Amino acid sequence: MPANLPPQYFEAESRYRSAKTISQKINALEEMLTIMPKHKGTDRLHGELRRKLAKFRNELKQKKKKAAKRASSYSIDREGAGQVVLVGPPNVGKSQIINIATNASPEVAEYPFTTRRPTPGMLNFENIQIQLVDTPPLSPDFMEPWLLDIIRRGDLIMLVVDLSEDPLTQAEETITLLQNFKIRLTPNESIFREGITYKKAIMVGNKQDLPKSREHFQILKELLGEQLPMVAISAKDGHNLDELKIRLYQGLNILRVYTKAPGKNPDLNTPFILEKGSTVQDLAGYIHKDFLQKLKYARVWSPRGLKGLMVQRDYALQEGDIVELHT
Repeated sequence: MPANLPPQYFEAESRYRSAKTISQKINALEEMLTIMPKHKGTDRLHGELRRKLAKFRNELKQKKKKAAKRASSYSIDREGAGQVVLVGPPNVGKSQIINIATNASPEVAEYPFTTRRPTPGMLNFENIQIQLVDTPPLSPDFMEPWLLDIIRRGDLIMLVVDLSEDPLTQAEETITLLQNFKIRLTPNESIFREGITYKKAIMVGNKQDLPKSREHFQILKELLGEQLPMVAISAKDGHNLDELKIRLYQGLNILRVYTKAPGKNPDLNTPFILEKGSTVQDLAGYIHKDFLQKLKYARVWSPRGLKGLMVQRDYALQEGDIVELHT
């Protein structure tokens, strides 16, 4: 039986063939199906158009999902000597810590879930800067989908708890929640093994200025002190922030070394930041590949009493070493 399609159908078909976007194709197909007369002669064509329409609708749906995912995801470029990601339950004072310790100005309020997106800030520690990243709260009820990626990419995790309100339960619930997503906090190095991300972390008890906080911190140390290193602070009045800075630097597992040219004084204001265990060879390669290729030996001065000691490429550098490279 002939289809006997009207002229309007062919006009819509022409628009379908010239369509540049999925939405335009869908609109043209819907118009073609509306115009098409329904009888036995159009059954086959009707089925083909319906299959095409379903295909394009699915493509549009997937495209919108991907766009939504990109719009709701965040990536924080690492800056400074290392990236520390703050995590914890609602209202423990993460934003307050960022506010007092860095140049960032996140919203600080007494109600939970104030932070909705990651907020980076730079913490000054002696002659270097450490990047702190504030994040939305970790909660079993709701968690931003991109937050886990931020945590996995960080160099060090700072688990923040409120010392005035049962910090033990806060810590245990947060640790368990992360474990459910195959992220485990550890006092050791960050590694990925057997499908689980182990992240080096420290625990920070905030609001030390409030009643019962010191008592709660002692309980926390007794029960979880072997699991993670801990420090108690008050972001409200700045108490113990210097100790926190030292703990963060130590937790990043890095060292500072300096360089000097023969006969010149070193620049002690601009250190090179290397991983602990790095060698003279690593330093040379970090500066420039030509240094690495031409390096013959180095001389080292150090706080440990070394005064121009001649060393080879595999010499393990220590905190505060001053290195003179010879090519």
